[in-house]
Amino acid sequence: MQIDTSPASRIARSEALYDEAQRVIPGGVNSPVRAFKSVGGTPLFIERAEGAYMVDADGNRYIDYIGSWGPMLFGHTDPDVVQAVQQAALDSTSFGAPTDIEIRVAELICDMVPSVEKVRMVNSGTEATMSAARLARGYTGRDKIIKFEGNYHGHGDFFLIAAGSGAMTFGEPNSPGVTPGNAKDTLLARYNDVDSVRALVEANAGEVACIIVEPIAGNMGCIPPEPGFLEGLRTLCDEHGIVLIFDEVMTGFRVARGGAQERYGVTPDLTTLGKIIGGGLPVGAYGGRKEIMDFVSPNGPVYQAGTLSGNPLAMQAGYTVLKKIADSPDLYDRLEAYGQALEDGMRATMGDLGLDYYMTRVGSMGGLFFNEEKVVDYDTAQQCDTEMYARYFHAMLEEGVYLAPSQFEAYFFSIKHGEEELEHTLQAQRRALEQIH
Repeated sequence: MQIDTSPASRIARSEALYDEAQRVIPGGVNSPVRAFKSVGGTPLFIERAEGAYMVDADGNRYIDYIGSWGPMLFGHTDPDVVQAVQQAALDSTSFGAPTDIEIRVAELICDMVPSVEKVRMVNSGTEATMSAARLARGYTGRDKIIKFEGNYHGHGDFFLIAAGSGAMTFGEPNSPGVTPGNAKDTLLARYNDVDSVRALVEANAGEVACIIVEPIAGNMGCIPPEPGFLEGLRTLCDEHGIVLIFDEVMTGFRVARGGAQERYGVTPDLTTLGKIIGGGLPVGAYGGRKEIMDFVSPNGPVYQAGTLSGNPLAMQAGYTVLKKIADSPDLYDRLEAYGQALEDGMRATMGDLGLDYYMTRVGSMGGLFFNEEKVVDYDTAQQCDTEMYARYFHAMLEEGVYLAPSQFEAYFFSIKHGEEELEHTLQAQRRALEQIH
C-alpha cells in the first residue's frame, strides 16, 4: 500500500535509519508490525519516551497509545521502575541462580490473579503459551489443542495455524517452516462461538488437552467476549476434563488487578502472563492450579527451562510495577474514567461526521473499526475498511498522536494520560477525520 506521508524533512532521520536497518535486519525491524506494512509509509524510529509521550529520531513528539504494546501501565520511564532496574544492575544483570526477588514477584502474582497458585517465570509471552500448552498435554496425556481464529498466542509452531474451511477441519500452517505435523493437532474454533468449540470437542472426544483463548481478543483489534462465551468454555472444559488456558499476556493487570478472569468472573486452569509483569523488560510467566503446575520439572516430568528466566532486572522492574498496582486502590477507576471520556469523545466526533464505525473498549485497552457492523470474531473483523484506517493512522501521526500501525491491534493508555492528553487526542481526531473523510 502506497501512502503519501508527511514531508520527508519531518521524518528524514527515521527514513535514513530504516534504509540502514534493512541492510542488516530482515525487513528493517525485529517484529513485523513495526514495519508499517499494513498502513504504508516509513516506520518511525523512537529515541526516547516519558510518561504518555514518545519522541522519534527527528525530534517529533507524540502522545503514545501503544505503550510498548501494553506494559507501560504507569507510563514510560516511571521513576520507581527506572531506579529499581538501575539498582538491580549494580549487583549483576544475571546470575543463572535463584534470587529472593523471584519469590516476591511470584507471591504478588499468586495473590492477585485468581487462577494462579504457583507460577513459573520465562522470558516472553511466546515462551509462556508454548510452555502452558505443553504442560496441558503432559498433564492430560492428550495431544490436541483448540485455539480460536484471530487469537494470537506468540509464534510457537502449533499456534501459527490458519482457519480451516469448517468447524471440523484441521488447521493448516500459515507460515512457511511450520510443518503439517505440527499443525495437525491444532483445531480451529470461532471466537465468541461456544457451539463451534463444542462441535470440535465432541468430534475429538477424549483427545483435546486444552483450550487456549485470549479472554479479550487483542490481535484482531480489541474484541471483548460476548456474554456467556467464557462461561461456556469453562463448562465444556469441566465436562470433558480439558485444561482451560487464558492467555492474559495482554490483559493481565491491564483490564483489572486480577486480569480478565477477575473482570469476568471466570477462572481458568492455567494463565499466561507477560508485558506488565516485567515493567517493560522481556518477561513471561505461566501459572495455575498447584496440581497442574507440579507437573513441571524439576517436580514433574514436563520439561521447561531458560537461562535468563527470572533474571534480576526484569524481576525488579516487575516487582516494582506489581507493588504499585497492589498499593493503588483507585488505579483502575482512574484508568476507566480516562477510557470512558476518550470513548465518549471519539464516538461524538464519529457521529458528528456521519462515519461508519464500531468501537470497543475494556478498561485501558480498546479498538476502533471502520465498519458499521458489530465486530465479534475474525470474520467480522476482516470486513473493516483497512485503507480508511491507514489514512486515519497517518493523519493522527501528523497531529502528534501515535496509534497502532495496524487496524488489527488494540490501543493502550497509561495512568499518565490525563486531561491535556485527552483534549489533544480528541481535537486531533476531529481534524484527522475531517481531513480524510
